[in-house]
Amino acid sequence: MNIFSFLQPRPTLSEQEVSRGLRWLTWEGTVSLGFNSITTSGILVAFALALGADNFQIGVLAAIPFIMQLLQIPGIWLVGKWRRRKAIAVLSWFPAQLFWFPIALIPFFLPVPGNMAVILLLGLIALRGLLSAITNSGWNGWIRDLVPQQILGRFFSKRMAYATISGVVFSLGAAFFIDYWRTNVAGENTVYGYTYVLLFGATFLGLASVIFMSLMPEPLMQHLTGPQPTLRQTLAAPFRDANFRRLIQFLFYWGFASNLAIPFFAVHMLQRLGLPVSWVIGFSILSQMFNLLFLRVWGGFADRFSNKSVLSVGVSMYLIVIAGWIFTTMPERYFLTIPLLILLHIFAGIASAAVTFTVGTIGLKLAPKGEATSFLAGASLATNLGAGLGPLVGGLLANFFAVRHLNLTFTWIDPASTIQLPVLSITGRDFLFGIAFLLGIFTLGILARIREEGEVGREVILESLFSPVREISRPMSSVPGFTFLSNFPLGFFKKVHVPGLDIALGITAYQIAELARTTAVAAVRGRRVTEKMAQELGANIRRIGGRSRRKVREHGIEIIRHTARGAMHVVDEKPVEIEQLVERVMQGVVAASKQVGIEPRDTIMGATQGIVQGAVEAGVDVTDVTKYAMEAIRKSAIELGMSEDEAVSVAAEGALQAAEAIGLQVAAEVVEAVPDENLPQEDAGSEEHLV
Repeated sequence: MNIFSFLQPRPTLSEQEVSRGLRWLTWEGTVSLGFNSITTSGILVAFALALGADNFQIGVLAAIPFIMQLLQIPGIWLVGKWRRRKAIAVLSWFPAQLFWFPIALIPFFLPVPGNMAVILLLGLIALRGLLSAITNSGWNGWIRDLVPQQILGRFFSKRMAYATISGVVFSLGAAFFIDYWRTNVAGENTVYGYTYVLLFGATFLGLASVIFMSLMPEPLMQHLTGPQPTLRQTLAAPFRDANFRRLIQFLFYWGFASNLAIPFFAVHMLQRLGLPVSWVIGFSILSQMFNLLFLRVWGGFADRFSNKSVLSVGVSMYLIVIAGWIFTTMPERYFLTIPLLILLHIFAGIASAAVTFTVGTIGLKLAPKGEATSFLAGASLATNLGAGLGPLVGGLLANFFAVRHLNLTFTWIDPASTIQLPVLSITGRDFLFGIAFLLGIFTLGILARIREEGEVGREVILESLFSPVREISRPMSSVPGFTFLSNFPLGFFKKVHVPGLDIALGITAYQIAELARTTAVAAVRGRRVTEKMAQELGANIRRIGGRSRRKVREHGIEIIRHTARGAMHVVDEKPVEIEQLVERVMQGVVAASKQVGIEPRDTIMGATQGIVQGAVEAGVDVTDVTKYAMEAIRKSAIELGMSEDEAVSVAAEGALQAAEAIGLQVAAEVVEAVPDENLPQEDAGSEEHLV
């Protein structure tokens, strides 16, 4: 019996095997990212400082794990040659986790603080980074093929949520233990508190990650037809794709800009602000809590809108957080320092939930199926190269600016006295935060050029985020101050243009879909279903278009598409007859479009596109939905001033366009539902090919 049979890929995976694999993947993320919250938090930085690390060495410590990811290049070759992604990942991840044991035991073998202890720490971290790079080269393509694309956002947000809970629990426990140890142990023995924390994490979390990873199944890699590409061709493939090349550029510059500052937050609190380790960990936990609260929000938004839309909002918020660190001193710690740190960590948790989640999934979505390994490796290399260079440059700049100051002060002089009010005081690491903020603004311009299917602009996300505030404040709208507060944030952000946060088609797609969904939910509860839906949808469309009917007509297809798409989501909240729902949605949008002057052809095209898209998102059988839509549009043809055959042909064209944009399988289901004579001419004979 082959003891390594569990590492073999499977030609096919049943639904139960995939479900079981996703469960083990969730557990793996819970323990590995839980341990990661300890090793990447202020605890590891404090451990390095206790060993005697200086500013530049802290930068090197932060850079090594990222720089070593460049070794994914030979890992890509190994994956292509051996085609055993699980075996590569598991057999490299196990020794990588074992390296934490000698790292933790450094104080037992070398005098601390001391230069040799720091050098050994950096060396062991580098060796572990080498193995981690090989792990990632097999991991990326493996997970890309294991997780179904239609649940990508929801699954990874759920996985990250569990991992965040684990991180909060273990980092909080570590903080309490270190605080207790430092209080009860004097002198050089205080460093052993970090040793025991790392040993515990490596034993019960690090090794558990390897076990759970080994239980996950691996789908067999697709065999490439024709001659195998060389390593050079494999690495060049992501750069030949113009859209993915822009993603690589963004990931590099964002990794550089953000890591120019982020690795020094903990050092800033420990040294400049003089906070104890337990406070630093406490702030980290506060950030993780808000990260957890918003993971499901961002995951749902990414599935409904796009990863890019969520990413652009998250990056913008993170840049504000980075800039805010400049004001934690004026020029030293002052009465607003702690409240400001609380706010910065809250918003950092919210922003990092969006950025970390979408950076991990946008590459999965944009990578062509079957080429995920090379494309995701290219994205990972760009991220890690930028994130590795950032702390190195940051460490050098921190030393350069350590003896430099920039002060802006208002001075009032009168015969009796002189009053000075500090407005801005920048010194040391504050310069890093300012430079990182400016570079981050540049990265948003690159992000704006990336194209992702279904993307929407920042208004969509902001509208949905602030809508609960409006709902709460509406009963109190007679209070002017409360009305202002409920409307200020979105109104302000709409007027302030930030590069990279453009508004798709000048309309709010999410607002349309959400209003349609709410209307449909309310409509199915009443008697006059169709009439009520038509009235409400018409009112909503007019409200979105404002007083300009030209704008509504100009974007007629998109408005109707998002209206029908949102109305189909009623099945998420209420059991309904799908046939009746499709008929009501079709009749509702037809009546609404007539009220606002949308062209009949645009109405049919947008309605069928939205119904198909909404059915896929809601998990409804596309073949049945398409049949119901064809029948519903046949009944509405006279009202639209078209013949039945003409209306059904347009509807078939719209349904097929929406289906082809989603995938070949969905397109095949639509072709199955539409009579051949109603299919577009070039697609009428393609049913066999699609299937």
